Amino acid sequence: MSLKNKLNRFKSHMKTDLVKENIKNVHTLTEIPFLDKWSEVGVTPYYHENEYCLIREKRFPLSYKHGHYHLGDFITAVDYWNDSNLKHPLSTKGYRADQLFFFDTETTGLGGGVGNSIFILGHASIKQNEVVLTQHILPHPGAEIPLYYSFLSQVDYETLVTYNGKSFDWPQVKTQHTLIREHVPKLPEFGHFDLFHAAKRMWKHRLERMKLSIVENEVLGVKRMDDTPGYLAPIIYFDYVERKDPEGMIKILKHNEIDILSLISLYTHLSYQIMGIDENQTSQEKFEVGKWFSSLGEMTSAKGLYKEIDDVGDPVFIHSQLQLGYLYKKQKEYLKSLDCFQKVLQSGTPVIQIEACVEAAKILEHQFKDYEEAAYICDRALKLSQTEHKHPKIEISEIMKRKDRIMRKHHFLGKRKILEDSSK
Repeated sequence: MSLKNKLNRFKSHMKTDLVKENIKNVHTLTEIPFLDKWSEVGVTPYYHENEYCLIREKRFPLSYKHGHYHLGDFITAVDYWNDSNLKHPLSTKGYRADQLFFFDTETTGLGGGVGNSIFILGHASIKQNEVVLTQHILPHPGAEIPLYYSFLSQVDYETLVTYNGKSFDWPQVKTQHTLIREHVPKLPEFGHFDLFHAAKRMWKHRLERMKLSIVENEVLGVKRMDDTPGYLAPIIYFDYVERKDPEGMIKILKHNEIDILSLISLYTHLSYQIMGIDENQTSQEKFEVGKWFSSLGEMTSAKGLYKEIDDVGDPVFIHSQLQLGYLYKKQKEYLKSLDCFQKVLQSGTPVIQIEACVEAAKILEHQFKDYEEAAYICDRALKLSQTEHKHPKIEISEIMKRKDRIMRKHHFLGKRKILEDSSK
C-alpha cells in the first residue's frame, strides 16, 4: 500500500493540515534526475500518489506558420464546413474549432498488444486564440498510472484527429488503459477523423509511401530540420530509461510536436481540397475529390468536379470523362453517357479505351438498339485487346460473348425486316 493510502486510512485521526503536509512530503521523496534540463524545455513533473510523470506544454499563436498554412487557417476550414452543405466524412459541420483534438503517440514498437508501451501521449487543440500542445511523458516503465491520469484529466474534447490512429494509436491507448483502468479515469467516447485514409485517397497517385513525414514534406511544405527519425524513438527512450539524461528524449518531443502540428495543417489542406478552396489544386487532385464524392453518393458534387477538368490535352481529362460517363449512365442520361465514353475512345490508353468500348456497347445494345454500331465497338475492343493482353476488370471472353449476342440480335432484326418488307 502506498504511503498516501496509508495516511488516508488514518485521516479521521489526524488534523487535515498534517495529512496534506505528509502527502506533499511523498512528492519530495521522489527525486527527478536532470530536472534542470527538463525545466529548460518547459517540462514539469506531475505527481499522482507516490509516482510521477512529466508534462511539457507549448503554446503557439494562430499566426504561426507550419508548412503552407498558418494554424489559424484551421479555424477558417472549420468555418467553411459549417457554412457548407457538403456531406463528407471529414466535415466538421456542427463543431467548433476548439472541439477538435489532434492526437499522436510515441511507442516502444510498431506492434500491438501489451508488450508495446506508449511513452509519449501528445495532443493539441485551440484554447483562447492559441494552439496549446501538451505532451505527457512516461519517465520509466511502471509510471503508467500518473501518465494516463494526467492525460485523461485533460481530455474533454469532442473529436479525435489522428494519422492512422484508428488502427494504431487509439487501440494502443485502449490496450494500455485496460491494465490500469481501476486507477485512472474512464476512456472518453470520441468521434474520430483518421487523416491517413484521406491522404491515401488524395495522393497515392504521386507518393510511393504514405508516412506522415512524407506527406508533410511533399504536400504540406513542411521541412524538418535536424529531426530525429521516428524509428529511433524506442532506442532513444530505452537509453533515457537507463541513463536518465533527457537529451535524446527532448529531440523526440520535438519530433512529436511537428507530427501534431502537421495534423492541423493536413486537416486544413484536405478541407480546402474537398471544398475547392485551394487555388493551387491540380486537376489530378480535383479528380480524386470527384471520385471520393462519387463513392459517397454525392453525384452532383462529383459531376461538377469532373466537368471542371475540361482541358482535352490534360491526361486526367480522359479519366474524368470515363467517370462522368458512369455517372450519367447511373442517372439514366444515356446520350450524355455515350458521348463521354466516345471521347475516351478518341485518345485514351488501350486499357481505358477497352473499358469505354464495353460501356458504350452496352448502351448502344440495350438503350438505343443500335446493334451494328455496338458490334463495331466490340470489334474495336477486341483489336485493342491484342495490344493490351490483360485488363484489370474485363476478360476478352466477355467481349466476345457480348459481340456474339449482339450479332444474333442484329441477324434476327435483319431477318424480321426482310419478312416485313416481303409481306408488304
